[in-house]
Amino acid sequence: MNESILSLLIFIPVLGALAMLAFAQFGGKDNPDGFKWIAVISTGIQFLLSIWLYINYDPNSTVVDSAFTVQKDWIPQFNIQYYIGVDGLSMPMVLLTGFLSFICVISSWNINKSPFGYFSLFLLLDAGMMGVFMSLDFFLFYVFWEVMLLPMYFLIGIWGGPQRQYAAIKFFLYTLFGSVFMLLAMLALYFYSDPHTFNLITLIDTARTIDATLWGMPMKYLIWLGLFVGFAIKVPVFPFHTWLPLAHVEAPTAISVILAGVLLKMGTYGLLRISYPLLPGEVYNFATILAVLGVINIIWGAANAIAQIDLKKMVAYSSVSHMGYVILGMAAIVSASPEGAEAGLNGAAMQMFNHGTITAMLFLLVGVIYDKAHHRYIFFPKDYKDAELAGKQGFGGLGSQMPVFTALMAMAFFAGLGLPSMSGFISEALCFIGGFSVDQTYAGEKSIIRILTIIGTLGILLNAIYFLRAYQFVFLGKLNEKYKNLTDISARELLCVIPIAILVLLLGVYPAPLIEIIQPTLSALIETIQSAPITGL
Repeated sequence: MNESILSLLIFIPVLGALAMLAFAQFGGKDNPDGFKWIAVISTGIQFLLSIWLYINYDPNSTVVDSAFTVQKDWIPQFNIQYYIGVDGLSMPMVLLTGFLSFICVISSWNINKSPFGYFSLFLLLDAGMMGVFMSLDFFLFYVFWEVMLLPMYFLIGIWGGPQRQYAAIKFFLYTLFGSVFMLLAMLALYFYSDPHTFNLITLIDTARTIDATLWGMPMKYLIWLGLFVGFAIKVPVFPFHTWLPLAHVEAPTAISVILAGVLLKMGTYGLLRISYPLLPGEVYNFATILAVLGVINIIWGAANAIAQIDLKKMVAYSSVSHMGYVILGMAAIVSASPEGAEAGLNGAAMQMFNHGTITAMLFLLVGVIYDKAHHRYIFFPKDYKDAELAGKQGFGGLGSQMPVFTALMAMAFFAGLGLPSMSGFISEALCFIGGFSVDQTYAGEKSIIRILTIIGTLGILLNAIYFLRAYQFVFLGKLNEKYKNLTDISARELLCVIPIAILVLLLGVYPAPLIEIIQPTLSALIETIQSAPITGL
């Protein structure tokens, strides 16, 4: 059972998609709700299995000795294996993927445009995401990474907004561009390691011994750069972020939730799973660059969010900003203080999970107001099609018309700006603690990460500006008569939002269930990296 549960988590959505195909062949096209129920059952079983896995997972075990590992020969001629498992880094992401996939299927119940295509593609996307978080063979990891591209391309390009095709192409090209660099880095690791292998556990020992050069540059630095570009585009790290806001705005609500809640985390997960343990010396050499990029993400994303008049685009840019905290926390690995390095990496891993839930709540709530009012404008653009509305406030006073929705949006906004007692606060605080602890010389240079961390705290103020501004203009003041007939949030929409809200509050007040899972794995990662010799460029 322990071995089969991992494969079931990946392939139950695939079986669900095949069940939809069979259902369609035997007359199911006349019953669109049948496809929705198959998707609910598939993702529901997957979510229950992820909970069972979480309950039975031993956080003090490693991937190698964990009871939850599957290792089978796949293409033995090239030492490629079907090797999957979970540890403290992947376990929260597996749980998050199962949780949000189930929620998103329910939130997609109003999708009536080709439900067979939509829900089958969603299940294939779900399988790819789960596979990425459990893969321990780099070749298998890359296969699942690429599997996600096609479903997401079609989900945005067919079921998205007016600019859906441009957004889908831009997403596809950006991600594929990064995948090329990742492929080159993967092949270099395979050919320059001895023995030739894609096994990530074996590569931890062999990759650091690579001493080849190319164009006068050490091969390890080139591999790091290739991996970094591939993962940074997915995060997205500045300046690779430009695909994200358009993809979010044009994607259906549920796909925006998956995009921000899960897909963005794959970039930082890849860095922690592959780049950090395989190339520890390069982690030291690039730590300051990571911190610089993290702070740019924080400030740049927040500044752009302030400038937005579309609620969904504002939340999209807030995701760019909040992923900057993850990057900043990861840079704390070079701290001379073990507690500081541990705080930074724990904060980064927690922020990956917590941001996934908070941003999911935000996008779901923005989708609710869009379905009712058919726009998301805080202020209508000056060239709006209705001349009487152009340049004027989009909403106003919705708090009196939609009190339950308003309360939930207030909670989501305050969680987004990092209010204490909400889950985002503890993870962001740990990232800052980790960054502030870096005050020593490493890799031959004096660290400036502490100064960068101080600059990064300005993001807290900027977050408050755009969230509170939006809340004021949308929900406070006199009710706009145009919206006097809007109904409050429905029971189905509450079913999607309330579980996330409970989780956001629970982990804000009592984060121990998350910390206890991730801490042993990250402590081992810190020891692996800090015990490696530091080499200069």
